Amino acid sequence: MICQKCPRHCPSLPGFCNSDSNHPEVAAVYAHTGEEPPISGTKGISNIFFAHCNLQCCFCQNHAISRARIAPSLIALHSIDQILDAVEQSLQRTENIVGLVSATQYSDLVVPIVDGLHQRGLYPTIVYNSNGYESVEMLQQIAPYIDIYLPDYKYSDPDLARRYSNAADYPDIAQRALAEMYNQKGSALPTDDNNLAWRGLIVRHLVLPGQTDNSIRCLEWIADNLSPNIHVSLMAQYFPPQGITLPDQLNRRLTEEEYSRVTDAFYSLGFHRGWVQQLDAADNYQPHFDSSSTTFGNEQNHVNS
Repeated sequence: MICQKCPRHCPSLPGFCNSDSNHPEVAAVYAHTGEEPPISGTKGISNIFFAHCNLQCCFCQNHAISRARIAPSLIALHSIDQILDAVEQSLQRTENIVGLVSATQYSDLVVPIVDGLHQRGLYPTIVYNSNGYESVEMLQQIAPYIDIYLPDYKYSDPDLARRYSNAADYPDIAQRALAEMYNQKGSALPTDDNNLAWRGLIVRHLVLPGQTDNSIRCLEWIADNLSPNIHVSLMAQYFPPQGITLPDQLNRRLTEEEYSRVTDAFYSLGFHRGWVQQLDAADNYQPHFDSSSTTFGNEQNHVNS
């Protein structure tokens, strides 16, 4: 049975991500205040952190729950009803926004989760938080259920994508996925009276140490092929995750010179909507899924829109 949930099209299950095809696996539902301001607001977004990942980046900050082999103790929820119960409780404390974080390998659950919330009288804004490695067909299927897309655009370099994420086709796949998201939502990010977004697209890019050329090419592609009017979230929060083996060039943080080169390109390409993180963001964003903490820092400078 070929899995159609992501572009890897694994010929048998469990596949590359090792997710359970019969039961959802969710690590946590967090009241998360560290996302971009229009989706975090003042109270935070109710993020559903799905376990496993279809990309398996060697530097993943959430590696404790995203890798193929996960400690059973880190899987908190195993059914749709448990997920809905947790979200319903979380929404009592957060903004009326729910984030589906790394949900690609469970994309068939998007419809029952959203429908289940509606059946409980809950109508939150739904944010699809993605690594960008998505099939256009799947995005078209879930389109009626997603209000805001929050994808990464990680790599413009196929060799870098192969070395860091075992996905040499990532640039081509992600470009098609981003184009589809843009076709669905456009560049506008309308907000309500509380400055909370209710529809749109925000593209994230994490700058990696030693890879400024990759970052600049990613920004160039967005500006040239989508629009410089898109809301882009430029992130400096990279830190070497503990407990995993990394390529040598990833065993350090960004330098000020590296990040300045990318931020200069950001502005010179005409981007004028979005957020640019402060260089010390890595000090504030270090998730711990084995603790009771529900707040991660994500210091950003707003780009005037």
